Amino acid sequence: MDSDHNPDNVFNILVASDVHLGYGEKDPIRGDDSFNTFEEILQLADQREVDLILLGGDLFHDNKPSPQCIHRCMTLLRRYCLGDRPVAVEFLSDQAENFQHCMNPVVNYEDPNLNISIPVYSIHGNHDDPSGFGRIATLDLLSASGLINYFGKWTDLTQIHISPLLLQKGTSRLAIYGLSYIKDERLSRLYKDRKVTMLRPKEYVEDWFNIMVLHQNRVMRGAKNYVPETAIDKFVDLVIWGHEHECRIDPELNPEQGFYVIQPGSPVATSLCEGEAVEKFVTILNIHKKEFNVEKIKLKTVRPFVMDSLNLSNCTLNRTDGLLSDEVQLYLTERVEDLVRRSQDQLTGHRKQPTLPLIRLRVTYSEEMEYFNPIRFGQQFSDKVANPMDMILLKRERKEKKVKSEDLLDKDAIRNTIDNDEEAVGDEWGSRAETVVERYFSEGGDAKQLRVLSVRGLAEAVKRFIDKGDNDAISDITNYQIKKTIKYIQDKKIVADEDTVTEEIENFRLYRLNRSEEETRDAETVLDNRNRNATNGNAEATIVSDSDSDGPGTNGNVPKTTLPSTSRGGRGAARGRGRGSRGSGNSPARGRGSRGGRGARGANSSGNIKEALAVQRTSSRAKPSKVMYISDESD
Repeated sequence: MDSDHNPDNVFNILVASDVHLGYGEKDPIRGDDSFNTFEEILQLADQREVDLILLGGDLFHDNKPSPQCIHRCMTLLRRYCLGDRPVAVEFLSDQAENFQHCMNPVVNYEDPNLNISIPVYSIHGNHDDPSGFGRIATLDLLSASGLINYFGKWTDLTQIHISPLLLQKGTSRLAIYGLSYIKDERLSRLYKDRKVTMLRPKEYVEDWFNIMVLHQNRVMRGAKNYVPETAIDKFVDLVIWGHEHECRIDPELNPEQGFYVIQPGSPVATSLCEGEAVEKFVTILNIHKKEFNVEKIKLKTVRPFVMDSLNLSNCTLNRTDGLLSDEVQLYLTERVEDLVRRSQDQLTGHRKQPTLPLIRLRVTYSEEMEYFNPIRFGQQFSDKVANPMDMILLKRERKEKKVKSEDLLDKDAIRNTIDNDEEAVGDEWGSRAETVVERYFSEGGDAKQLRVLSVRGLAEAVKRFIDKGDNDAISDITNYQIKKTIKYIQDKKIVADEDTVTEEIENFRLYRLNRSEEETRDAETVLDNRNRNATNGNAEATIVSDSDSDGPGTNGNVPKTTLPSTSRGGRGAARGRGRGSRGSGNSPARGRGSRGGRGARGANSSGNIKEALAVQRTSSRAKPSKVMYISDESD
């Protein structure tokens, strides 16, 4: 982008994601890390006087954060995002459509009761998504308080219509499409069934710079456990990809689709892996018409993190000594000391940067005599590292599995071998809750087979109990599936003798076992029911078939397929605040008196921009379809 562009026509947007406020907040050493870095991000936005902050989900680490966590977040937002600096961005789209899930569907800087200097826009992620009674997310609380503009929330997951936020600054027009976290398997089905639609401005369609913000798996973790970039429409110019924690802040061009991808990553390390060990950045995105550039800014409050790996088989050790583990520990002590010294290179001198580093040393051993207690070993570094208890990660070396010569050209056999190795590693390095449940029952033989409950349903309930703190999930799914089996037996109208009932229960179990995806959808529907806590899980059981709904019912607000064609009056390039009574919206004054009023709502010079949005179908498994518009002329 040319440097001589008029600043009045250039959007300045600070982009961040996966802040994970509250991560480890009870840890006396690491408890403030996420809050310190979030404050640095807000300080950067204030100092650089950006037009808005755009967050890619997971603002909070817990689905139900502690009151202290919410209080600290609100305090920081009030300190840096409220003030008298005028907001130079005009909001053009229908706010009732963009924020239809909010009790007060108004962008916060147009609320006459608030003085907003930096608007914050955010979708939710998988950590802070709405769940439980009423399906209220913590972002809903921040939205109700006027501190955040929460968009991209879906109450009907059978059909997704993404209505963009339409913003204008001078001669530049910006459309932001928000796709908050949806379970990857479900979103994959929706894309496959062509049930994801994106709405585009009908007028001046080629003049809009289109940003898509989403929070999904970018890396393939299974055939349906990620969102392929080819599923995103080609008309999108830039994708802000949340959820992935590795910071890849430089724009990456997708040559097939033609758009760029920015992956901000997480500014705080929530796991000790290679992706978290890279440098942490945020970016200021400058947009002028259809051009953009990025200014990446290194964060200075991030705790130093160094990791390394070694195989003891490659180390020089006296293997004839019976106390081999002692020699191993002496050797590893030197390695850890070296990693601590290396961590000093990451110190920036910022007064709020922690000095105790995170250290992760992955050690592969092959002999039992090499094993030692890693927790006891880490205690000697309690005053030198921030994580002495999990500093060392021991892994037993496994023999490589050989592929038969006749299968060398069989890709499926090779893939199965790789999958088996990865699964074995998962036992030691950690697995997802639902994977552990399914593996437990699948490997336990006939003695561990569930008769009435389904494995997929129980796995989904356990996942929500662990990830979302949903204490009623397991009992609710148990009660529901018992009622479901009883209803099946009653509908069969069989003679109620013990052997026949047992046989029918087994037939029903096999029927459901062969329809695992339906069982998963059924469990999701029950657990997503916003009234299940109030009804104590006594919803009527129903048998799921191929024709059943693929998600929650239409309890919530179903998004419209078209937006109303409304014409609102302009406010001028910037929203001024006068020191005295409410004055003209064009006043540039920055006094702390009453806020200047907005321009009258009437015929706007840019009224054509705010015409109805037209529907465009997104791609399914193939390339995106041709752009379609609702207009008088055929496309």
